[in-house]
Amino acid sequence: MLLASCLLFAVSARADLAKESEQHGDIEVGVTLDAAEQSGKARATVRIHAGRDLVWKLITSCTEALNLVPGLVACDVLETAPDASWQRIRHILNYSWYVPKLTYDLLATYNEPTSVLMERTSGDLKTLKVSWILHSEGDSTVAEYAVDLAPGFWVPHWMVRVALKRDLPKMLRALRARAETAQRP
Repeated sequence: MLLASCLLFAVSARADLAKESEQHGDIEVGVTLDAAEQSGKARATVRIHAGRDLVWKLITSCTEALNLVPGLVACDVLETAPDASWQRIRHILNYSWYVPKLTYDLLATYNEPTSVLMERTSGDLKTLKVSWILHSEGDSTVAEYAVDLAPGFWVPHWMVRVALKRDLPKMLRALRARAETAQRP
């Protein structure tokens, strides 16, 4: 659920890049940046050889997010709807010593087991909207991830490249590995 944090820096700064799409094995990552406004959008897709219900549990778990998202040091559920259709969540991201620690709150809206929509409600980011869409395909799940981000502060260009080219695929591989390992009898 909280893989959005990986793109905290990813979509914010690359002035010389309008659109970039790259294949990382069976993980597809695409990015569109607006350099003038320090904002952008990214999409990623991964096939996971595990059931959708299992993948759902992983992407909606704060505990799992701490294991999957580089730099995420705290994930706290602040409030949950009586019917579990939404949660208010606080993230603390400490990406690196050269980037200030960031704290932000999200409203996560759940449509179990097919989609999650998360949107920043307060904190250090200007805009953060994340969605997960899960499709069952036989014994597999195709997970589509999208993020719309405007940090509200300048971010070095090299961090964008690192987050997109290494961290996002790395986290999606970790999600896939955890789901596929849990799926085995």
